[in-house]
Amino acid sequence: QVQLVESGGGLVQPGGSLRLSCAVSVRTFSTYAMGWFRQAPGKEREFVAAMTWNGGTLYYAESMKGRFTISRDNAKNTVYLQMNSLKPEDTAVYYCAARAGGRISGTSGADFGSWGQGTQVTVSS
Repeated sequence: QVQLVESGGGLVQPGGSLRLSCAVSVRTFSTYAMGWFRQAPGKEREFVAAMTWNGGTLYYAESMKGRFTISRDNAKNTVYLQMNSLKPEDTAVYYCAARAGGRISGTSGADFGSWGQGTQVTVSS
């Protein structure tokens, strides 16, 4: 069973930065592809970023390219999301997700089998 725990959310001013972390409790973390999704109030969940088991291939939603960076440390069983130049529209609950097999088959939430509980990010002055 895979357990994911996000941390690092909070309140930040527009233009600021945050780094989210997701600790994954599984013996074979290095065989999982990882992703980040978010859901704003009243909106559907949307894809943010994803990466393959070794970080060799990265995927980003168009609106996050150049501002967000996904990375992982397989030795620490952790995936990160560095978020820069944050905007009020980035306000959402951010979720970490894992997909067994190491590859990315798609950027839909249905492509990921395990999820964390989410961490709130609020961008406001």
